[in-house]
Amino acid sequence: MSRSIRSYVGLAILIALSGLFLVMIVHSAGGASRAAVRTASEGHRLAQAWCQTCHAVEPRMAGLFDTAPSFEAIANRNGTTALSLKVFLKTSHQNMPNLIIAPDQADALVSYILSLRNG
Repeated sequence: MSRSIRSYVGLAILIALSGLFLVMIVHSAGGASRAAVRTASEGHRLAQAWCQTCHAVEPRMAGLFDTAPSFEAIANRNGTTALSLKVFLKTSHQNMPNLIIAPDQADALVSYILSLRNG
């Protein structure tokens, strides 16, 4: 095989591998977004079951809960991050019940709260 043919074969293999890599990246990104939606949906369900007695857990729900901030207000506070919410959920607070939340449940609640962020 001549040198130029080997170069073309090598280039064709490189292009094919690059295309395969690109398809894998696009496919995994789509799976991640579906997983995030599924996680936020689970967090919404948990919020309805555990939190809505005190908090407004639905977007743009106001006027019913004066003592506890709405989840939308929490999501839009400066400094609210996934980490800050996870730490908050694992810490005892005077005005909140001490819930024992599994890590995957905390992740779901955090995902739902952050999904309410404006913008």
